[in-house]
Amino acid sequence: MLYIVGTGAGSHEGMTFAAESAILESSLIVGYMKYTELLREIFPEKEYVSTGMRQEKERVELALREAENRTVSLVCSGDPQLYGMAGLAFELAEGHPGVQIEVVPGVTAAFSGGAVLGSPLTTDFAVISLSDLLTPADKIRRRLECAAECDMVIVLYNPSSKGRPDYLQKACDIVLRYRSADTVCGYVRNIGREGQESRILTLGELRDTQVDMFTTVCIGSSETKVINGRMVTPRGYRNV
Repeated sequence: MLYIVGTGAGSHEGMTFAAESAILESSLIVGYMKYTELLREIFPEKEYVSTGMRQEKERVELALREAENRTVSLVCSGDPQLYGMAGLAFELAEGHPGVQIEVVPGVTAAFSGGAVLGSPLTTDFAVISLSDLLTPADKIRRRLECAAECDMVIVLYNPSSKGRPDYLQKACDIVLRYRSADTVCGYVRNIGREGQESRILTLGELRDTQVDMFTTVCIGSSETKVINGRMVTPRGYRNV
């Protein structure tokens, strides 16, 4: 049995009951080293195997092999479908026909980070990763243009790293073609973990802000505003 588990932001409080139940039922926990380190603090009695960045295929294959003989949890931060291992596990499971797979959803950073900022995701929004390791840069740019043009709130994952320190700046430049520099934005770093920090700022200010890969960025729509120090996108209920 293989559970593909979304552990949320990484804290015990942000984990669903279903995720905790799957981990407790499993005799082995497999995941990216950062996430297994966080889980080891919560479930110290479990057996763990971890792999590094860009070893996703090896990690999933290992979990599938182990799941042929015991119950395994393959853990992902946030939700395992969104930039997680769920899709890859189903792809590779063809070579492991005896393994039953169950996806256990989790709270993705868009929502846990949005809750820290206020309520920016009250209506339609787009989630876009700025990482071009698996998605061509031209396709990312086009997605940003389309989301910006149709005035949706945009949540950015993987906004920057040591190898691509200017990607957030470039993304903001694209959005600024369609939105005012005064557009309300926000970001949260280390959501639900030690050292969590957040800030609400304008799109113009965001363009010149340094962030890292553990930061989730939220770019508001033309309707997003600051209410009592919180980032809010009204749905329109007051107008009904």
